Amino acid sequence: MAKTILVIDDSASLRQVVRLALEGAGYTVLEAGDGEAALKLLDGRPINMAVCDVNMPKLDGIGFVKAAKQVQAYRFMPILMLTTESSDAKKEAGKAAGAKAWMLKPFSPQSLLAAVQKFCP
Repeated sequence: MAKTILVIDDSASLRQVVRLALEGAGYTVLEAGDGEAALKLLDGRPINMAVCDVNMPKLDGIGFVKAAKQVQAYRFMPILMLTTESSDAKKEAGKAAGAKAWMLKPFSPQSLLAAVQKFCP
């Protein structure tokens, strides 16, 4: 059975690029346009990993990570932050919230897949 990855970004075109790369590697992909919409998908279905932007409307990525870690079934789900944010303060906030890795945009599909496969082989 394919592993499922939740992709959270307010850019539909970026979600499409990530989805194509992940589906091409055999993953199943769920998408959300912001952290609030993503939280609604944490409803007990199996989700093996999340790839999340930081800057989004309604609920940003750091807020999503904090909230996701409070949901019992998903508290150990690895979350990769995929963002343009490169400040050490943002990285520390992400790590403190529970994010497992940080990748900067722009990125290559190969580097994204390599990072995802570390947490979700």
